[in-house]
Amino acid sequence: MESLIEFYTIVVDAWNNAGFGASFGKIVLGVGAIMLSVLVRRLFAKFVIAWLKRLTSKTKTEFDDRTIDALEKPLRFVFVVFGFFIATQILQLDGALDTIATKCTRSLVTFTLFWGVVSLTEPISFLLSSLRNVFSETMLSWFVKAIRLLFMFIGAAAILDIWGIEIGPVLAGLGLFGLAGALAAQDLLKNLLSGVLVLTERRFQLGDWIKVNGVVEGTVESIGFRSTGIRQFDKALVQVPNTALADNPVINFSQMTHRRIYWKIGIVYDTSVAQLGYIRNEIEAYILNSEDFAKPPEVSTFVRIDSFNESSIDIMVYCFTKTTVWGEWLSLKEQLAYRIKEIVAEAKSDFAFPTTTLYWENMPDRFEPPS
Repeated sequence: MESLIEFYTIVVDAWNNAGFGASFGKIVLGVGAIMLSVLVRRLFAKFVIAWLKRLTSKTKTEFDDRTIDALEKPLRFVFVVFGFFIATQILQLDGALDTIATKCTRSLVTFTLFWGVVSLTEPISFLLSSLRNVFSETMLSWFVKAIRLLFMFIGAAAILDIWGIEIGPVLAGLGLFGLAGALAAQDLLKNLLSGVLVLTERRFQLGDWIKVNGVVEGTVESIGFRSTGIRQFDKALVQVPNTALADNPVINFSQMTHRRIYWKIGIVYDTSVAQLGYIRNEIEAYILNSEDFAKPPEVSTFVRIDSFNESSIDIMVYCFTKTTVWGEWLSLKEQLAYRIKEIVAEAKSDFAFPTTTLYWENMPDRFEPPS
């Protein structure tokens, strides 16, 4: 009988002092509060968030849709924080445990608030898209990233302050490490400054076809803090340090106003002056009468007898197409080649090719060396 009484005493003591200075019932209720908050979180996402999304989908602007999408996860996390707070109130912790629980709650609240602010940078970047005429898309992207990093830093500093960790000494320590790191990472800093220079000068933008002699040629896919991703025409992606793009001449083919055709056409020497004049005039007339080619004085257009080569009389064709698209330019160049072939045939002349003529002198039947 005494054993049963002793066992009952142990059970009651365990029930009343299960841990953390709280009874077993309070611990169960605290865990239940957290589980209930998770359940409410799911219901909130399923009904309230879904209703808000349906409501914003009916508006004309996308800003409210993006705002709801950005704040969905922080709003759902609010219920977890509230459940944790209710659990700590049920447990009625004392002393150091109560202080730790309070700091944890404040830290979770602070984390949630800054999480929401950082998430809002995405819809804010959508609002800033109207400034793309003034600033490039990459500059706006960097600006949004800088805002996001700033709020993340402030949030981390606020949480550290809750736990009594002073941010000043931490920054001082980081400053010493930063100085040593700066000395060891000069190339990284140079690339960062070069990236800023490239963006401010707007040398190129995403999607532009650029060429840096001796470095790379292709389409710009990304502009990062350290390097720029350029997709070559063989579909290989090249990460080029920003210093190479800032210190070297960059040819931006996407900013061409027109595209040039420059040929030297060799005609045989048997061609008469009248034939040459006919060929020159007809080529020029074709270019000037075609809607696909730009006209003077907008661009320079020349079709001239240029030079007497070793095996040909050369006609220079110098003109510009209105299109800058490579495929369309190739098609127009092909049509011009067809027409030049027809014009030369109409003039009853022909194209020259490298030839060599040998002249033999008559030699005496018998050679007598001088005496």
